[in-house]
Amino acid sequence: MTQHVRALLLTETGKPQEIIDDLDVDLPLDHEVLVRTCACGVCHSDLHFRQGKWTTFPLPLVLGHECAGVVEKVGPQVTYLKPGDHVVGCLTAFCGECRYCLTGRMYICEGTGLSRTGKSRARLRYKGKDIAQFVNLSGFADMLLVHERALVRIDPEMPLDVAAAVGCAVTTGVGAAINTARVRPGETVAVFGCGGVGLNVIQGARIAGASRIIAIDRSEKKATDALRFGATDAVLATDDVVGRVVEMTAGGVEHAFEAVGIRATAENAFAVLRPGGMATIVGLLPEGERISVPATALTFDRRLQGSNMGSNRFRIDIPAYLQMYKDGRLKLDELISRRIGLDQVDNAMVALDSGDGIIRSVAVFG
Repeated sequence: MTQHVRALLLTETGKPQEIIDDLDVDLPLDHEVLVRTCACGVCHSDLHFRQGKWTTFPLPLVLGHECAGVVEKVGPQVTYLKPGDHVVGCLTAFCGECRYCLTGRMYICEGTGLSRTGKSRARLRYKGKDIAQFVNLSGFADMLLVHERALVRIDPEMPLDVAAAVGCAVTTGVGAAINTARVRPGETVAVFGCGGVGLNVIQGARIAGASRIIAIDRSEKKATDALRFGATDAVLATDDVVGRVVEMTAGGVEHAFEAVGIRATAENAFAVLRPGGMATIVGLLPEGERISVPATALTFDRRLQGSNMGSNRFRIDIPAYLQMYKDGRLKLDELISRRIGLDQVDNAMVALDSGDGIIRSVAVFG
């Protein structure tokens, strides 16, 4: 028996999402968990799909992936969770059996068995038609029906609106610095983009012991706000930003991070490296985009790499980040600029490209 719930439905890219009150959510089958959604952050990745820059999922689609809630029901064979557990969702669900999971890289899991395929009925339906589930989550709905390996159990005393941000922005940003790039004590860092993810790259670099962290953004407010999260310098993105950073560091930085998802900033991140430096692309660039770097710049071991969700082991990392928050080492409350209702999510998503200084809008359910 399905349940009718309220949700935000994307039916056409480039157009506003529609509030519906009768999304059908199925009951959990083997290894599935039904979760009452309590909070879901508004992320730039959602906007890319709304804009049509990425087309991995068919329409109609329920977006949202930075989510937290309370377990309502569990399906057969679920042993990790029980009703009443507080959980955070993560888009890098793991199967535990593919070559990537078995070699400790579950953040690039092949995804076998994590979604309903073949003849199984869809998890989400609307007016008799199947609805695509965004990254096995679809957080902009009152209920989530997901594989148990897309969830991590957390301390029930943790505020769920705060915990939701850890599911993407924190895990992606902090993890990019600590897990992917492996920033070492004393190294220098430049971060291009000071939104929710970029600020967490800065926090990760600070926790890792970086000696200098240069925050770069087109918004003066965002660049200045980054100082509160651990940046040592704030630089406004201008035509000469590469020269400015190279001059400030007497030759470039050991690590540069791109946290915007734009080709030009990705190329700038590579351009500010000193010999032996590493540029890590964290932002989600549009499908088909290419990055160009001068061949001579590769001389002396300069490197360029990607990062998927902070190379996470989320059932280990997310509780660790929440403990850092409790210990005062990781700022989470300061990431949330405003709490909104589901009917405000579409406008908040579009506003992500406006540079208005909003770090994270979180939709609160209830």
